[in-house]
Amino acid sequence: MNPKQYNQIVDEYADGLYRFILKNIRDEETAQDVVQDAFEKVWLNHEKVEFLKAKSYLFTTAYHTMIDHIRKNKRIVKMEDYHENAMYYSYEYSDVKELLNRGLEMLPASQKSVLLLRDYEGYSYEEIEGITGLNENQVKVYIHRARLFLRAFIQRMEGFYNGN
Repeated sequence: MNPKQYNQIVDEYADGLYRFILKNIRDEETAQDVVQDAFEKVWLNHEKVEFLKAKSYLFTTAYHTMIDHIRKNKRIVKMEDYHENAMYYSYEYSDVKELLNRGLEMLPASQKSVLLLRDYEGYSYEEIEGITGLNENQVKVYIHRARLFLRAFIQRMEGFYNGN
């Protein structure tokens, strides 16, 4: 890949990659760092990366960087996150999107990532398989389980807020 093609990749994929990482991590600075690291790794390997496969390489790199960050920081619990979760039921919801975002935060990282890649970013099962390193059946199972959880979570929360 040449510098012109690299710049084209930055222009085409930076926003989508940032949205994907931000939706998973929920921290703007960390998402920016992950995206920057991914683009840096693409540039460092630009001679080895084929232009037509750059998108997959980019998302795969960002995904693995994000997972490494999550694993590294898994044991660190921010006080505001603890407080927010402790006060969870005292807040009223305004719409299903808010409930969906709350439910997404409760999913395991692997389920959340594949669900967002499929439903939010529009990737095929094969592309998700390439990005995550999971086989296609695992991807389908994770997506199915995540959707079932979210459906049940939204129904449960709607019942809670409606007094049922």
